[in-house]
Amino acid sequence: MATRRAARERALGLAYECELRGVSAAELVAEQPVEPDEYACRIVRGADDHREEIDALLRKFSEHWSLERMPVVDRALLRLGTYELVWMPETPTGVIITEAVELAKLYSTKDSGRFVNGLLARIAENVRAAE
Repeated sequence: MATRRAARERALGLAYECELRGVSAAELVAEQPVEPDEYACRIVRGADDHREEIDALLRKFSEHWSLERMPVVDRALLRLGTYELVWMPETPTGVIITEAVELAKLYSTKDSGRFVNGLLARIAENVRAAE
């Protein structure tokens, strides 16, 4: 069983590949020679299943950035993080944001960590106001 951190990293790779190839998460997961960790599958499929709703939230809370202008890795991380924030209330907000920021710093641009942090924090304030 992979750690949640490793599962999120795997989900990022899958989400990135889905976007580049233009395939659904279900299709991509089915193509894998070994099925990814259950948590990775859950969040990548969930983000894909709720993509329209997630993209609407990202558009609403991003400041001066169109979704299409965002780096692909950032967009994938933001979709995964937003899915967890909205549809997985049992997962702590701080964990979701921190891990997304760390992955952004590792795999994206030098400014991506701050960008991902700010946008997910704004979304969390809206969707997890009671926390």
